[in-house]
Amino acid sequence: MHKYLIEFKRLIKIMEKLRGKNGCPWDKKQNHKTLLPYLLEETYELIEAINKNKEELIIEEMGDLLLQIVFHSQILKEKSKRGIYEVIKALNNKLIERHPHVFSKNKNFYKDFHVRQFWEKHKKEIKKRDSILDGVPIALPSLLRARRLISKATTLGFKWSNNDSIIKKIKEELNEVIKELKSKKRRALEEEIGDLLFVITALAYYNKINAENALYKANDKFIKRFKKIENKLNGNLNEKDILRLWKNTKTVSPQ
Repeated sequence: MHKYLIEFKRLIKIMEKLRGKNGCPWDKKQNHKTLLPYLLEETYELIEAINKNKEELIIEEMGDLLLQIVFHSQILKEKSKRGIYEVIKALNNKLIERHPHVFSKNKNFYKDFHVRQFWEKHKKEIKKRDSILDGVPIALPSLLRARRLISKATTLGFKWSNNDSIIKKIKEELNEVIKELKSKKRRALEEEIGDLLFVITALAYYNKINAENALYKANDKFIKRFKKIENKLNGNLNEKDILRLWKNTKTVSPQ
């Protein structure tokens, strides 16, 4: 038996014991819904570890996320007798079915675009969806959800032809935002800002940039620069002085 199978089996046994008769009171009282916050938290902690590019931290956070999958699988097994075995089996079958260019003798799927088209069509047929967009989870962070929607729409040829077309649309949406700022209609302004964010996400997607990651890095850059001037902000500085301080942080340490 491979060493990773030994450790995986050990993990399953540990979880069974934690949920067993003489197990941990906290672990025993958990259910799918009570664990949801931890699933989300561990996912974001793994994302942070990957962005920091620290291998040991990535390994630790991947383990924490794996724990959540095993935890949910054990709860499922206790309720329906279907657990981690069924989870892994279903995943294996899905991967093979969705990659005919790798696992079948059909060699007509070499281009990435054709692979994605097949994948989306196959998922729609298997899950009986009315639209390929139905497969994008509503609970995703909005920037990530927008990226997924744009990605799926492009598999059916729904896309801008080039960057100039997208930039033209961005300018159009920005003008709509300016118009609603003047009208002071909050709901309309919210809608137009949303449209602007969506098109900016499209610009990022078509240039192979993940808007979620881009904003993550922008947030990190803002924090670093803000900390450099934080002790100088006393609430009495005017906008011109604040902008001067901010510009200096960019000059001293460009990000």
